[in-house]
Amino acid sequence: MELNEEKKELVAIVGLHTGARDHLNDTTEESMRELTELVETAGGEVVCEMVQNRNAPDSGTYIGEGKLEELREAVVALDVSLVVFDDELSPVQLRNINEYIGVRILDRSMLILDIFAMRARSGEGKLQVELAQLKYQLPRLRGMGIELSRTGAGIGTRGPGETKLETDRRHIRTRIAALEEEIREIKKHRELLRERRKKDNVITAALVGYTNAGKSTLLNRLTDAGVFAENKLFATLDTTSRAITLDDNRQIILIDTVGFIRKLPHYLVEAFKSTLEEAATADFLLHVIDVSSPEADNQIQVVNNVLEEIGAGGKPTINVYNKCDLNENYIPVRSDSSASVFISARTGGGIDELLDAIAQTAPGRKSRYKLLIPYSDGSVLNMLHSSEKVIGEEYTESGTLVDVMLDKTVYGRLKGYVVE
Repeated sequence: MELNEEKKELVAIVGLHTGARDHLNDTTEESMRELTELVETAGGEVVCEMVQNRNAPDSGTYIGEGKLEELREAVVALDVSLVVFDDELSPVQLRNINEYIGVRILDRSMLILDIFAMRARSGEGKLQVELAQLKYQLPRLRGMGIELSRTGAGIGTRGPGETKLETDRRHIRTRIAALEEEIREIKKHRELLRERRKKDNVITAALVGYTNAGKSTLLNRLTDAGVFAENKLFATLDTTSRAITLDDNRQIILIDTVGFIRKLPHYLVEAFKSTLEEAATADFLLHVIDVSSPEADNQIQVVNNVLEEIGAGGKPTINVYNKCDLNENYIPVRSDSSASVFISARTGGGIDELLDAIAQTAPGRKSRYKLLIPYSDGSVLNMLHSSEKVIGEEYTESGTLVDVMLDKTVYGRLKGYVVE
């Protein structure tokens, strides 16, 4: 009896180090390590890694003809069937490299889009990923059209290349318009939900962070949400909302958002705008940070950059330094006005401190008061039992003495009942 194991695709990864000041958008040892993880997440196996040092990408071949020849030799020698580049390639570069190397070529954006397509589960997530893929493909169709215009293009080419090119363009533009309309409807629905939350004074907190920082694990720890969590990049994409109740009876809606990554394709940010707006409209943020990563400080900067881009910069934030069981010696490079908590979502360490920080940061903070409610005002007592945290009560000759947690608004309405 034979065991048939799925054979992994052999992949070569290629980067270009320019020495740019903006190292977050340059190819570094960390970005290549991350690209390897992306390939593994997609189901491939990296067997070759190549980095070229140039001041700027070559306009036609990205890494230059000499390095491209070296890459072709490695592809043949190692039986590589896919080459992935660490940056987004132009349509010309994509076509030229594909013709010269003779195997499939992907860039970092195409790989991330492919992983998103694999991970998306909800209808909304699938729509957003498809929209991002089509917007990425549209300007890259010309190269495909030139290839198909050659003699002997094969069965199913539907006529001359340029005719197919224009047909594909029309199909893609039509599909993009349809997807954008569907996403607009979803956005309207999300806005109605937000308005209802605001009207009902529902407090919301968005979990944001670099991919694989542990957001879903933390959501599971706080709420028993049962969200899929795995030690892989982009393990979950779909937005999940769960409620927690604080000790003073305030209810907080925690919203898990898609993880961020360096060189995040612009198409994805645009397509996921309706989802990412959950962070922009939340009352405060929980920025989950993986302290076990040697690139934790750079990842913080990537997340902050994306938050600024979507209009969520400057919000009240709790920095949640996660995975402290794997690195107990992490010290933040710089501190800011945000609250900071060190936890392990996996083991539960520091969760009580996190809940205290949430209670301090969330709006509507409550304090403890004693109210003497006359028996004639029974409706007030009923209201307190139905919507506030009643710690205890005692029946006296003058009325019911209630020990209760109140926020400033409710206290203002009931301060006439307050006793020392």
